[in-house]
Amino acid sequence: MNENLASLLHAAAAANPEANFIETLEGRKYTYQDALDASGRIAHYLVRLGVKPGDRVAAQVEKSPEAIFTYLAVLRAGACYLPLNTAYTEHELEHFVSDAEPRVFVCSPERRAAIEPIATRFGATMETLDAKGAGPIISGSRDLPARFDDVPRAADDLAAILYTSGTTGRAKGAMLTHQNLRSNCTTLAKLWRFTNQDVLIHALPLFHTHGLFVAVNITLAAGSSIILLAKFDTAVILKLFERATVLMGVPTFYTRLLEQPGLDKASTRHMRLFISGSAPLSAETHTAWNAKTGHAILERYGMTETNMNASNPYEGARKPGAVGFPLEGVEIRVADPESGKPLAKGEVGGIEVRGPNVFKGYWKNPEKTAAEFRKEGNWFITGDVGKFDTEGYLLIVGRAKDLIITGGYNVYPAEVEGEIEALDGVAECAVVGLPDRDFGESVNAVVVRAKGSSLKSKDVVAALGKQLARYKQPKRVFFVPALPRNAMGKIQKNLIREKLGSDPAALGVENE
Repeated sequence: MNENLASLLHAAAAANPEANFIETLEGRKYTYQDALDASGRIAHYLVRLGVKPGDRVAAQVEKSPEAIFTYLAVLRAGACYLPLNTAYTEHELEHFVSDAEPRVFVCSPERRAAIEPIATRFGATMETLDAKGAGPIISGSRDLPARFDDVPRAADDLAAILYTSGTTGRAKGAMLTHQNLRSNCTTLAKLWRFTNQDVLIHALPLFHTHGLFVAVNITLAAGSSIILLAKFDTAVILKLFERATVLMGVPTFYTRLLEQPGLDKASTRHMRLFISGSAPLSAETHTAWNAKTGHAILERYGMTETNMNASNPYEGARKPGAVGFPLEGVEIRVADPESGKPLAKGEVGGIEVRGPNVFKGYWKNPEKTAAEFRKEGNWFITGDVGKFDTEGYLLIVGRAKDLIITGGYNVYPAEVEGEIEALDGVAECAVVGLPDRDFGESVNAVVVRAKGSSLKSKDVVAALGKQLARYKQPKRVFFVPALPRNAMGKIQKNLIREKLGSDPAALGVENE
């Protein structure tokens, strides 16, 4: 049986070829038949470039319908899609390219000159695609046949690799199979009651699990349609509420929309569902949104390695501060982090998951893969900390390993710390997350200067601008004489967070 995820596109096109799949604010509209034809041509083009089943195709491109068609073409060609954050610097890209060894690298035209030396050094062919959907990968495929016989894929074959940073600071590739992605999107489409009448406002990035594998794949599974926005814009989204039915967003979307005077029950009367994920949604935002619009935001829980694991119910109470119940076919338990022994309701422990949504492992990293799964029962250790309440709702109460989630993006302190400590004039540093009204958390660096250094915060920020994506860069840099440590010499990040939030002087923070 052909388990290729792209069969979702074929099914939607067969059911209603002239149904609207994607439209843009500029008025471009594409039916499901258009998407089938365009992705077929691009698949032919990729094969002509030498792409074979199992090869990786990397893409660091701006949002466009053609970017989605390229993703579908990669699947149809039997290859593995590697979406990359558009904010990644050349310094960061070098690791991804050397590790994944993509056959083709598609980037924005303005970045080609900087990326091509990296890509060609590791054997990748360069292609470009701009924000308007133009580039050789489109123009070069225009005269190729629209019909393409999809490469059969087994359920366990790779569909995508998404890179996620680790505590060592080195990003690792999560291998996602066709079964992982198919099972998740069909389960969510059913749970969230998606039909071919739904219109989704898509303001999320396409290089992220949320925007690509949740938003796009669910749309395909339901045969519904997307209004594709290049970026999040509160004024635009408020207007679109009149003809859309669903919004998927991160908490920042909702905090900013709440500031708009036009948001009320009348403006959202056509909307069916508001979904939030990628970062914790505060109970305050949940309550304020309900009061203003009459809608209860549906919060869910997922991660790069598993896609979605749990969701608040479509019908029934959507509890503020809770992420709901395990999805159909997905098992979640809270266990003792050391022993793996399951804990009772109300007890706090490590969240562990197993099911058809759980990834195959980390690319070229069997040791890390083995370390993240329980030998008994094959439970994936998420690194999140939580508990089940008396009614069975899952609550996330913290995150292991000091992960920072800012605006829906994961930032691992060790990676940022490594870049800061490589700077001249830095003895050591600690990076922590602090509450932020807009982004959930902000990235903050506490730095100890090397002896004789006169380093300023602006120097640190300027240096990191060339090394790290913007969302990873510290919002604030604090200089202190020493970092607090415990008796074992371990930096006490919990104390740093506490003091920065309440009494920075207690850490010896200096005024620049």
